[in-house]
Amino acid sequence: MESVMFRRKVYDQLLKWKKEYAGRYACLLEGARRVGKSTIAENFAKNEYDSYIRIDFADITEEMLDVFRDIAKPDIFFLRLQAETGITLKKRKSVILFDEIQLNPKVRQAIKYLVKDGRYDYIETGSLISIRKNVKDIVIPSEEHRIKVYPMDFEEFSWALGKDPDPLRQLFKAGIQAGNALNRSLMRDFRIYMAVGGMPQAVEAYIKSNNFNHVDSVKKEIIDLYLDDLMKIDPKGRLSAIYDSVPSQLALKKKRFIVSSATGKQKTVRDDERIFELIDSRMVIPCWHVTNPGTTLALTKEIDKFKLYLSDTGLFVTMMIAKEPEKAADIYKKFLGDKLPADLGYLYENAAAQIFASHGKELYYHTWRKENSTHSYEIDFILSSGSKIVPVEVKSSETRNHESIDRFSEKYKQYVGRRYLFSQKDVGSDGQLQLQPIYMLHFAAEEI
Repeated sequence: MESVMFRRKVYDQLLKWKKEYAGRYACLLEGARRVGKSTIAENFAKNEYDSYIRIDFADITEEMLDVFRDIAKPDIFFLRLQAETGITLKKRKSVILFDEIQLNPKVRQAIKYLVKDGRYDYIETGSLISIRKNVKDIVIPSEEHRIKVYPMDFEEFSWALGKDPDPLRQLFKAGIQAGNALNRSLMRDFRIYMAVGGMPQAVEAYIKSNNFNHVDSVKKEIIDLYLDDLMKIDPKGRLSAIYDSVPSQLALKKKRFIVSSATGKQKTVRDDERIFELIDSRMVIPCWHVTNPGTTLALTKEIDKFKLYLSDTGLFVTMMIAKEPEKAADIYKKFLGDKLPADLGYLYENAAAQIFASHGKELYYHTWRKENSTHSYEIDFILSSGSKIVPVEVKSSETRNHESIDRFSEKYKQYVGRRYLFSQKDVGSDGQLQLQPIYMLHFAAEEI
């Protein structure tokens, strides 16, 4: 858990839950490991309640476990819980935090009865919350209000650095250019965000040390933790191999994720299950291929044709560097300057996927063959926006060539609303295509 409490947008969602749903639903904060769920929950409990008790199932004593044997008898359970912790609970003014709830599925199942009892509020935090072994043999309570927690986005990162991103939002809404000097400065900030990522511990390390080597060591620990978790789910190692291959497959600009390229072995039926376990872990973000963007996107998505992005671009950078550690200093130097080569454009694409996902967007893409050619057109992302679809392309620098999105917008013109091309260039337009710097993507996502 990070020692610094950063400003997080999830806090506002918790306030809404407390006002509108608490007393009828427990709140479940779900997300990948180390995204800040526990810190957010405890900070909320301190600020918004008279008292709270936090139970961490990843670090629990035998004495406390024994208390939970009485969970079916609320009067006895609450008495023992207060006696064991030395904390007094107040009716409708206290909250109980169940941290890493996936480690004790039976307690999660009992949420139904605790909520019905009505005395206190409940916040659960969990990672790997939907993995089969963590829901096996229990009835998942319907009395859970789920909130997904993601790594810090660029706006939260800016807050952490003491910068106010709201003027950028105003520039975006007005369609005004930042100007050369400010655009360069903002792109530098965004590249630093990509390099550090949004894992709170990594952000804290960057603020305290201003040293990428130190930040990298923090991220390596998180990656090792993820790989250990995946080995526990799949001791054969195929699941961790799939995760480890995400950066390289994006770097090779493949049209889809190839499982056999990750494992080095022929794809099996169990590999399909592994992919969905990885997606459920929230360590990756899926982007599904659609065959007909002219209909509801989900109706023509191909579950066996997809791309995977890492949930945090900072972890992506560290995994990429791990393949060639001798280049680490040079790569970070290029992040700080305006010298990221065009062949690292997939990093911007991953950052875009991360931002869209944090806004709750389901990601799709579309490819189709060019006439009289062996090559294909491709739209990086397609998003739903009301009754319209929004095609998005992400480029590292050059913005003049946008044939794919032009052809797509013509082919599906009756369905296409706004259309965006994000790059390092300042605000502009080319016909109906909106050209935006990638640091504005966050604000575009709010409006899509």
